[in-house]
Amino acid sequence: MNPKLSKSKSEEWFKRAKAVIPGGVNSPVRAFTSVGETPPFITKGSEAYLWDEDGNQYIDYVCSWGPLILGHAHPEIVKTVKSAAENGLTFGAATRNEVILAEIIQSAIPSIQKLRLVTSGTEAAMTAVRLARAFTGKKMILKFEGCYHGHADPFLVKAGSGLLTFGTPSSRGIPEEVSSSTLVAHYNAEADLDEIFMKQGKDIACVIVEPVAGNMGVVLPKLGFLEKLSSLCRQTKTVLIFDEVITGFRTCYGGYQNLCGISPDLTCLGKIIGGGLPMAAVGGKNEIMSLLSPEGPVYQAGTLAGNPAAVAAGIATLKVLNQKKEKIYEELEQKTAWLTSKIKNAAEKLKLPIKINRMGSMFTLFFSDNPVESFSDVISSRTNLYKPFFKEMLENKIYLPPSAFEAWFMSTAHRQQDLEKTAQYAEKAFIKVKAALTLL
Repeated sequence: MNPKLSKSKSEEWFKRAKAVIPGGVNSPVRAFTSVGETPPFITKGSEAYLWDEDGNQYIDYVCSWGPLILGHAHPEIVKTVKSAAENGLTFGAATRNEVILAEIIQSAIPSIQKLRLVTSGTEAAMTAVRLARAFTGKKMILKFEGCYHGHADPFLVKAGSGLLTFGTPSSRGIPEEVSSSTLVAHYNAEADLDEIFMKQGKDIACVIVEPVAGNMGVVLPKLGFLEKLSSLCRQTKTVLIFDEVITGFRTCYGGYQNLCGISPDLTCLGKIIGGGLPMAAVGGKNEIMSLLSPEGPVYQAGTLAGNPAAVAAGIATLKVLNQKKEKIYEELEQKTAWLTSKIKNAAEKLKLPIKINRMGSMFTLFFSDNPVESFSDVISSRTNLYKPFFKEMLENKIYLPPSAFEAWFMSTAHRQQDLEKTAQYAEKAFIKVKAALTLL
């Protein structure tokens, strides 16, 4: 039996935080607003576990929103980062490890001929769009409803992630002349693509897409959707950008593009390539990447790009993944398949309609009778049922994304006993959901 969840210290810290930080958090979804809870203030992470200010220990399926594929505080990564930090935290100058990390990424993803290290996925996506506009001489960009590519102005039109959680399809503070250059299509809708490209293909500089959507919850591409998109981009000389910030090195060693066989012109990476520290990258075809300053006329810079500690963490992570990639990815697949199967069975036993969308070690539980294949399917699911489910899981110290619109992540550090405990409490949580249904 789990000891009762204690919240008093986290509640006090949240009260203090709200006095000095907007909303009390430094990223919106951390506020736990949509699930009606006070966010636990975390003090420590180790393997598959988190501890908060009140001493509660949780099994973690957020994994810092995806980077921690090897779990918290992996000894090899910690050792490497400590060694790097002892030699200096930042130089603002070139280092050999930047080259080594770039070479590792390049060798893992064939479409990447050159790449630039940056500090966030937002920066990677923003740079990719700027490069595409410079390369094509065109202005418009096309994105997909519910997909999130960071918080740069052009992307906050019908976006996912935190915006979707708070019911805001776009953000204030963005000039109309900026948002008007962003076209939006329905994810997985080939008919949309035909219509948009027929009308405006000659004006579209780039298409940016999560090849497996992860920011409206996990939504897999339908057979032929990405192939159709790639074909239209080639026909109209439009730059195809894969946002693999989440899927890169998560779905396999390399990018999801390695699995689906499509080579984008540009790729955005983040999360896992930094091993838990701030790190991202944009890479792709030589003729596009060579436009970046100082080689070309497209300006991009960053004081902390290629930060020595973050680069060291990235190298250590990718080396571990590469050395044992067959074993690691097979193990992650088996663990995630086992857990999602048990969760589905628990819901079926209670005649509670759910759908679980999964790609490898990332997945999302939707309360829905129907398949979830698009943004409209996501928002028509019974997201109000996620709140009682989440609350019961949190009470039993299972740490899930505090939003129905996010992915859960598995790590190599999760043990079978963790999965069994999670499945057990999921069944209890579904009982709470059934009770909530009678009151709705």
